[in-house]
Amino acid sequence: MIIIEYLKVLLIAVVEGITEWLPVSSTGHMLLLEHFLPLHSMSPAFYSMFLYVIQFAAILAVIVYFFGRLNPFSRKKQPAEKKATWRMWLCVLVGVLPAAVIGLLLDDFVDEHIIQSNFGVYVVAAALIVYGIAYVVMERMRKSSSFRVASVDQLSIKDALLIGAFQCLSIIPGTSRSGSTILGGMALGVSRGVSAEFSFFMAIPIMAGVSLLKVAKYLLSAVEGVAGYTCTGDELGMLAFGAVIAFLVSLVCIRFLMDFVRRHSFEAFGWYRIVLGVFVLAFFGIFA
Repeated sequence: MIIIEYLKVLLIAVVEGITEWLPVSSTGHMLLLEHFLPLHSMSPAFYSMFLYVIQFAAILAVIVYFFGRLNPFSRKKQPAEKKATWRMWLCVLVGVLPAAVIGLLLDDFVDEHIIQSNFGVYVVAAALIVYGIAYVVMERMRKSSSFRVASVDQLSIKDALLIGAFQCLSIIPGTSRSGSTILGGMALGVSRGVSAEFSFFMAIPIMAGVSLLKVAKYLLSAVEGVAGYTCTGDELGMLAFGAVIAFLVSLVCIRFLMDFVRRHSFEAFGWYRIVLGVFVLAFFGIFA
């Protein structure tokens, strides 16, 4: 039984490492996996925390992959390059402000009334389809036009704030954090590559903050002796295993996406979302 549970953790971590960065909704995929591959060896509270820990592991992959770009103290950088790096971090911090505020206000509400509700999967399906259509339409509209912003250094503070506002849409399950920011960036005239890269950078403070907050809440509840907030050795082992897998898969996925956007559009991801959304509606409509 424990081997089967570890295999489930492996699959969940692989899916997290892929879908966290591709514009296809990691939350939506996690909800579907919870229906099809429930982890019986984890309590509901621990499983919820487990998802945030492997998400945090995925964030660490961004820091490792882009460390040279993100590090303003690098001795290899000239003063002008260091200044550009600090300015990029300013844009990142401005960009995460809208989502940070909205997330603090609505995170628990969305978790209780949508994600854990009986109609949560239908919200996910609808978001998958709607944003899939938006991707297809956006790419076809942009096919013959050039982008105003071709590098992260060209982003203005206003661009960062508006892209951050688009990121707020990702609080709806099935939307995709990277998907909403990339789509918003493209709508503002920011190239695919820059939109994807800036989306990764914005993920560092906001997703790391959310993940650490969730873990802190779990540990506080465990210390206070709240029912259901305990953990076993098996749970901790699966937590560590899932985090390592999510980190490694994320490294591969980030590299793939950055190479992909140089040669292809995101239309394929749009069609994938549409097909997956229709499948979810059909499956849960028949077997619910």
